[in-house]
Amino acid sequence: MSLDQTIVESKPANNLFPVFLKLENLRLLIIGGGYVGFEKLNAVLQNSPATSIRLIGIHISDDIKNLAATYKNIELIERAYSPSDICNADVIISAVDDKKTSEQIWMDAKRKGVLLNAADKPDLCDFYLGSIVKKGNLKIAISTNGKSPTIAKRIKETLNEAMPDEIDEVLDNMEKIRKSMNGDFSEKVNKLNDITKLLAAKQEVLEVPQKLAAKRWQQVVKWCLFAFVFMIIGHTILSLFPVERIAASFKELPKYIDYNTFLMMLVTGFIAQMVDGSLGLGYGTISTTFLLAIGVNPAIVSSRVHSARVFSSGVSGYSHHRFGNINKKLFKTLVIPGALGAILGASLAYYGKQYSSYVRIPLSIYTIYLGYYIISKAFIKNKKSGKVKRVGWLASTGGFLDAFAGGGWGTLVTSTLISKRRSPRYVIGSVCLAEFFVVFASAITFFILLRHIPIFDVLGLIAGGMIAAPIAARLVGKIPLKPTFIAIGSLVILTSLLTLWKTLSQLMHL
Repeated sequence: MSLDQTIVESKPANNLFPVFLKLENLRLLIIGGGYVGFEKLNAVLQNSPATSIRLIGIHISDDIKNLAATYKNIELIERAYSPSDICNADVIISAVDDKKTSEQIWMDAKRKGVLLNAADKPDLCDFYLGSIVKKGNLKIAISTNGKSPTIAKRIKETLNEAMPDEIDEVLDNMEKIRKSMNGDFSEKVNKLNDITKLLAAKQEVLEVPQKLAAKRWQQVVKWCLFAFVFMIIGHTILSLFPVERIAASFKELPKYIDYNTFLMMLVTGFIAQMVDGSLGLGYGTISTTFLLAIGVNPAIVSSRVHSARVFSSGVSGYSHHRFGNINKKLFKTLVIPGALGAILGASLAYYGKQYSSYVRIPLSIYTIYLGYYIISKAFIKNKKSGKVKRVGWLASTGGFLDAFAGGGWGTLVTSTLISKRRSPRYVIGSVCLAEFFVVFASAITFFILLRHIPIFDVLGLIAGGMIAAPIAARLVGKIPLKPTFIAIGSLVILTSLLTLWKTLSQLMHL
């Protein structure tokens, strides 16, 4: 035997054999009524909800009792463990923290020939419970050979975000293709291999006819949006320079450009979009603060900022999509309610702008709390993802406030989603892409009502934002999680305090 062979054979290996059990056909016994027992019970129910389960514990927690109340197939027994409990079990999960009891359960299980998993005690386990990634019919189990459940959870989080929700549609379509194929087994395997090669290619995506139709529709929408943008630009040019004077006006145009103001706005747009594109909020507050500092009239600041955002948010959304920062399901949930809220907010802002300041006060107080909550999440060791309910209502509220009160989309929507421990990269990317449609909807509404959008007054702001957008999108996900949460939370608090102070100052001078 060679030295190389000896080295290879001496390396430790994961010799576990992966198996997916039809647990709903077996009888499961869980021993332990505390937090670990609750975790194991919850994991089983998420994957095999119809499993026949008996749970025994000296003290059974309220969480377990509340969970069991919604399932008829769970039996709770509040008493100490007895060796006779194993007689009616096919599989056992031990979730007790007493070493002697754990060893006794292991010996009893061995005598009866029943498979056992002992939480946090690898030496007493016949099998391990891996972290599970579940996307419809696709299920992936992750094992670290019992060495580090924490690493398994982190890998699960990564795969969960990376695996598209549409994978279940791919499985359904593959099943239809497989059933429609003729020929023997070998021929079917070869044909399916040819089809599924696309899944492994970096530049290609498996698309069904419905996907192609959706892609064509997206192209139509994109060009319609471009057409409207150019219509706005054309309207602005013609309103400034009549048709009969266009040629002469273009020659005189350099005389009317204030290069110092243009450069200051360029820097302002760059900084504001760098923060907004990488952290998901702050464009309105930062750009407004800078414009006021360089002497722009407060009465026209808001309209200038919203006009510039149409362009910078468009480039930002495209860049985030290009770099893979988009959670499609989250984006779809945000975009339509957000746009509808923006249309309503812009309409009410036109007719009742004097009341917009009152809306900013409770919004600022709420987002200050969110900023504190986000920062506190960065220092909690056992972090659990929270489920965000009523995301559509959150988006519509954010869109309404953004148009009506002059800002709040990123501050409200991004900070709320981040506070629930959603992945910052995909939250920021999805919110920024949805922001384009939200801002665009409010811009269309303002254009219809005001019949003017001051594009040429903020060319520097637009240019700076468009330069910064792809750079900021590239940075998302590159910053470590803890500094990202601290930075976002601090920015939310700072911008909210500035908004609150400015709003209160305005109200005091009324």
